[in-house]
Amino acid sequence: MSEQARLNGNGSAGTPQTGRVLPFTIPARSARGRVARLGPALAAILGAHDYPAPLCQLLGEALILTVLIGTTVQKGEGQTTVQAQSKGGPIDLLVCDYRAGEIRGYLRFDPERLGEITPGALLPDLFGAGYLAITIEQSADERYQGIVPLEGDTLCHAVERYFTDSEQVPTLVRGAVRQAEDGSWEAGGLLVQHLPHGETGGPRLAARTDSQDWEHVLALASTITDTELTDGHLSEETLLWRLFNEDEVRVSPPIGLTRGCRCTVQHFREVLGRFPAEELAEMHGPAGTIDVNCEFCSRMFPIEMRD
Repeated sequence: MSEQARLNGNGSAGTPQTGRVLPFTIPARSARGRVARLGPALAAILGAHDYPAPLCQLLGEALILTVLIGTTVQKGEGQTTVQAQSKGGPIDLLVCDYRAGEIRGYLRFDPERLGEITPGALLPDLFGAGYLAITIEQSADERYQGIVPLEGDTLCHAVERYFTDSEQVPTLVRGAVRQAEDGSWEAGGLLVQHLPHGETGGPRLAARTDSQDWEHVLALASTITDTELTDGHLSEETLLWRLFNEDEVRVSPPIGLTRGCRCTVQHFREVLGRFPAEELAEMHGPAGTIDVNCEFCSRMFPIEMRD
């Protein structure tokens, strides 16, 4: 692993920060995990669309889960994508992705059915019949996808099922999103995994859930509260100290998070350049440009195609 530091009794290596992921391991318990806070990136993503509060909360949960998964499994410049697609519910599409510290996301919904989205609504109430797909792209030639049903109370529960069924790794996932009194949104999350036989960061063996070490870590991690996860004044180091001060916890250098929509005129030109000339001619608008809408940042790009 990268250079690590041990948590001390103060529980913090510095002043509280936001917009970052703090990886950690508990070597004696064969466990590893991440604590994440989205920070200003969340406001930038939510501000691109006029989402009602329940959908801001849902998308915030999806974004924090994408970060937790992406920083756990991603290597190098690859990308992790979390996508929920469904039929029959007020929400029919949700997409988030993470790449090298950059996150983005959006969701599509039926405005006429917002009344169906009530506090405490379960996943089937929000999405109808659908699935959650998690795609890991390490490189152009290395791609893996796991799919689980959109069942259970929250997206966190669906992600736990993904790790249990697809990865066969006992996992606890917690995510929390709240709106502050000033109207701003805050999101935080915790992911903890058990890697059998002390192989933290090494090859994964068949999952075992009858481990006393894992039961110990699971019991402590389960005490985390939504308030602690979303409290930007509570540093990630202090949070880990509160949870696991009975054990030696080692933290790796944090990973900074920013909003990173990768839409550019050059990128759109390259994509459009793959279409036949006849189809491109049909795409041109009255002004002679092809207008491309980026759903992630809600911006329109008028593209002039050069001969």
